[in-house]
Amino acid sequence: MAEEERIVNATDLILVTGAAGFIGARVVCSLLDKGFLNITCMDRHSSNTSRLSESINSHGGAKKARIFLGNLLSRTDCTNAAKDAVLIYHLAAGTDTKEFSEAYLNSVVTTRNLLDAAIEQKCLKRFVSMSSFSAYTNRKKPRWRLLDESCPVEAHPESRAEAYCFGKVKQDELVIEYGKRFGIPWVLLRPGTVYGPGKRAIPGRVGIDTFGLFLHLGGTNRIPFTYVDNCADAIVMAGLEPGIEGEVFNLVDDDLPSSRRFLRLYKRNVRKFRSIYVPHALSYLFCQIWEMYSKWSNGQLPPVFTRREWSAYWKKTRYSNRKIKEVVAWSPRVSTAEGLRRFFESCKEGKIGT
Repeated sequence: MAEEERIVNATDLILVTGAAGFIGARVVCSLLDKGFLNITCMDRHSSNTSRLSESINSHGGAKKARIFLGNLLSRTDCTNAAKDAVLIYHLAAGTDTKEFSEAYLNSVVTTRNLLDAAIEQKCLKRFVSMSSFSAYTNRKKPRWRLLDESCPVEAHPESRAEAYCFGKVKQDELVIEYGKRFGIPWVLLRPGTVYGPGKRAIPGRVGIDTFGLFLHLGGTNRIPFTYVDNCADAIVMAGLEPGIEGEVFNLVDDDLPSSRRFLRLYKRNVRKFRSIYVPHALSYLFCQIWEMYSKWSNGQLPPVFTRREWSAYWKKTRYSNRKIKEVVAWSPRVSTAEGLRRFFESCKEGKIGT
């Protein structure tokens, strides 16, 4: 994209929340690579900002960006962080929370505070909000096995045993509502499984080791991977492209490996361990029985494995990145083969298991 076509100038103030995170540090780096000089990098007081500082310093030092430590639950901090911000990349998320109330606080209340602060400033040109594939129900899709931006999200996210899904669905609803009520120019991005050096665990879409043995549930399913640098590029481009307000984009790479191939490569390149493949029909039946028993026991057995979870993560599905390629002209600069090589190398160096 030519500089004159971008919706913001190199000197305009850009705010990145969650800037010290796995994706956020790469987004800041990508912005600096593109010549943006005025960036507020916001993260929590408890965050490790060493990786972020390295990114800033590698691009000429702190003159190009400032680190702002604050709390998005604080309206004052949001106001201070968003002051004069023309473009906001909202990447902060409570990914590790297990409680629905905590997910609501960390995803919805924080986003509302930030949106309110942006409205007060009256200079916002784009609000890029990070969603997730977990928001999709993956049931009753209009085109059978293809999951794209036309597919429905969870109408009742509280019925999924996943606080993160609940938080993201409610966050998306809030952003869309603010767009209608206050004219907030938003774009939603829904990445699949973001991976790369810094991530260590085998994705849950491949399988689980809850019962002390790794159960391979993905089988021949494609894993909707997006390498972290590719994801960061797409996020940055979605903030700069003119005329895409109110659009939703899925982020996945090309040449997606099957779950079976990924697991085989992981064992070959990182470490060997025993796994058992569970056929899809059997895993679906297991989730159905678990769900029924959970209801019968009035929740004494937590509804961790349900048919909704099965549909979201282990149902046979194809993925499309056609929209973001056509509309934003994005393409992954790191191939899946190279991305997996870097990921496995990082895992092996860290002696990471399952």
